[in-house]
Amino acid sequence: MRFVSFVVKKKGVTTRHFIIATAGHVDHGKSALVKALTGTDPDRLPEEKARGITIDLGFAELNLTGPDGEKFHVGIVDVPGHEDFVRNMLAGVGSVDLALLVVAADDGWMPQTEEHLQILSYLGVQRIAVALTKCDLGNVETVATQTREELERTPFTSCQIVPTSVRTGEGIRDLNSALASELAQLRPPCDIGKPRLFVDRAFVLRGVGTVVTGTLSGGSIRRGQDVVVQPRNISARVRSIQNHGRDIEMAQPGMRTAMNLPDVSIGEKEMQRGDLITVQGLGNPNAIIDVLIERSPRLKRNSPAARPIKNGSSVQVHFGTSRTAAKITLFDGPALGAAQSAIAQLRLDSPILAFLGDRFVLRDSSEQNTIAGGTVLDPDADRANFRSAAHIQLLRERATAPQDVNVCVRSQLRRNGFAESKTLLLKSNFGADEIGEALSRLKQHGEIVLAGDIAGDASYWHDVIDRAARLIDRAHEKNPERRGLDVSELRTELEIQPEKLFSAVISELTRIGFVRSENQIARVSHRPLLPPEFVSAAENIRATLSARRFDPPDRTAFSEDRNLQQALRFLIDQGEIVDISREIVVLRDAAEQMQDAVIQFLSEKGSATASQIRQKIGTTRRVIIPFLEYLDRMGVTRRIGDERVLAKKSAGAKLADAPSAQQT
Repeated sequence: MRFVSFVVKKKGVTTRHFIIATAGHVDHGKSALVKALTGTDPDRLPEEKARGITIDLGFAELNLTGPDGEKFHVGIVDVPGHEDFVRNMLAGVGSVDLALLVVAADDGWMPQTEEHLQILSYLGVQRIAVALTKCDLGNVETVATQTREELERTPFTSCQIVPTSVRTGEGIRDLNSALASELAQLRPPCDIGKPRLFVDRAFVLRGVGTVVTGTLSGGSIRRGQDVVVQPRNISARVRSIQNHGRDIEMAQPGMRTAMNLPDVSIGEKEMQRGDLITVQGLGNPNAIIDVLIERSPRLKRNSPAARPIKNGSSVQVHFGTSRTAAKITLFDGPALGAAQSAIAQLRLDSPILAFLGDRFVLRDSSEQNTIAGGTVLDPDADRANFRSAAHIQLLRERATAPQDVNVCVRSQLRRNGFAESKTLLLKSNFGADEIGEALSRLKQHGEIVLAGDIAGDASYWHDVIDRAARLIDRAHEKNPERRGLDVSELRTELEIQPEKLFSAVISELTRIGFVRSENQIARVSHRPLLPPEFVSAAENIRATLSARRFDPPDRTAFSEDRNLQQALRFLIDQGEIVDISREIVVLRDAAEQMQDAVIQFLSEKGSATASQIRQKIGTTRRVIIPFLEYLDRMGVTRRIGDERVLAKKSAGAKLADAPSAQQT
């Protein structure tokens, strides 16, 4: 899989950017440990100082050196451990690369330790390090053993457990080394060209204006760049950017980022925690998402958190730094128990800009218990299609591998039939290169077809082309006198709305033995043939127009019966008759004579009125006005006020260059 890692090189040294978040029970020393590691006290609120506990998110900066000399610039997010502030904790751990789980030696594994671990698992955190704090109080081996047992059958079974004491300084250096070694094994956050900054703080500075902070992921944002605040769809411009108090020109994925957005106000109706800073062109927020919900096997059987989630239940959805109420619609079954997973639809009270593959956490409606987590399978869901067979196939495929780009591309095209390559999986955590490579692989395997800007499911595409070919052949059989089938009629029959898809279909048809001529398409081998029953009607039309070369009868004279209509169309298609307007048709040689007369007359006079030209040709106003408009369309003449002059390209203009009256 191709990705762009963002690294900063200074004097030959590569610096990678990562985010570490703390986790663990209240009063286990998370904030004190952050201060010992960084020298920064993350508790910034007066109430936190007074109560001696962390209430809201705190932030600090840490620079580490890896085992091979690589440099890591780390933003640390310190989260509250008290059960009353889990919602704040969730706002800080949505975009982390590594979690620092803190367990106190005097307490051991506690309820919030367990809940925080489950939250980290729900959010897809892949690596953690454990700091065993207060080890100067003894009981280290017992709690270390207990912690290792608790981590069995989790993704963190083999994580490092480092005894520490902020009072004596024991283990702080070892913890630094442990964090560096963990980060060295992580892939740097990817730049996929889809920047999102989930706002965890929004405030106003005097003389500066609105400032927002958060962890940037998915792409870069530069100073002076235009951004949009979602889900409010407020446009703004970034005046300045900082990373840990330092001015920078560009923020990159994995950076703690502060942005000055002076044109945006703070408040419930403007901007606040939970909003998202991104760029235009990444889709719109949606209030319905289809998801895979997963419940931890670690939920205690008799705990309120383990109660079955019933179909139609109300929950709180924590996504990024946001929280919104929602109702759950389960696809299959009346309820979802502990250790189970299920496809479901979340109908949110407020829209969110979610991407395919994003993770979220569910808490009960009372906000007392963390009950589940999940992955977004379709960020643009709707109620109508939730239980359709094609959509359920998509959801079931993605539920098995939501991070597999091949699966996600293939399932999208199977359900929709086609998509524009440039917008395919726009709202996903896959970059354009990854998606392009997946399209190439699927094409090689014969699963999809690429035609211009269109990617189509192979079965859908071949069916469309086969139906189009049959429709054209049927038109040849039914109307052999016609050059082909009107492309507008073909489009209607195929029920194709998108212009790019229809253009791709026409392009493919012309590649496999069909030809397009103006607004008609036919087989290359087709030769228009006037049926015997229309021959006399054609002769009648020729004779009538020949008798009145420059003053033909109204076109309705040839609409009296089907034979005349069909014969007239055939003669126009064959070029014998020129379609001047909805009322006027003339023989081709008559039209050429009239055109030559106009060119000669205007060459001599420079300009002339319609009346003067009419007198020169010897026709009527009923004919000359549409004929001059026809010459205007051809580019032979140009109207200036009440007069006509020769256009520059008139010398090379031909009758065949003009659009027919039916096209205008």
